[in-house]
Amino acid sequence: MVLDSIKNYGLYASITDRLAAGFNFITSTDLTTIPEGVYEIDGRNIFAIVQEYDTKEEKDCFLEGHTKYIDIQYMLQGEELIGIASKRDQKIQSFDVDKDYTFYEGETSYIKLEAGMFTLFFPDDLHRPCIRSGNETKVKKIVIKVLL
Repeated sequence: MVLDSIKNYGLYASITDRLAAGFNFITSTDLTTIPEGVYEIDGRNIFAIVQEYDTKEEKDCFLEGHTKYIDIQYMLQGEELIGIASKRDQKIQSFDVDKDYTFYEGETSYIKLEAGMFTLFFPDDLHRPCIRSGNETKVKKIVIKVLL
């Protein structure tokens, strides 16, 4: 897992061409005006999900993981807490192979994702996004799915 400012994206873009393409979408697109939806960058190999939502109480958020994709989660507006945990020894609640998610139950540590920051979540990195930090907040977040 990585948590950093988007100003430092170049440190991670060189890992793979696909990560570079994902960061290029974030840094070269006018994200302030782009509406919610799914945007193909390279078919199903790399695509962006633009989301706008209100943060929630932790009990209403799911601990999830992926096996086929790396997530770049970039916070454009607002802030949220994200619960994080390693996949080891976690109990599976449900999964969908085609949609590449597994929900888990378990304890997490927390990071705060603020405007201008991003995370990288790899297959061993479980994450519980959307948790409010204090009061409920409106966020705009871009999730780039990068096929391994």
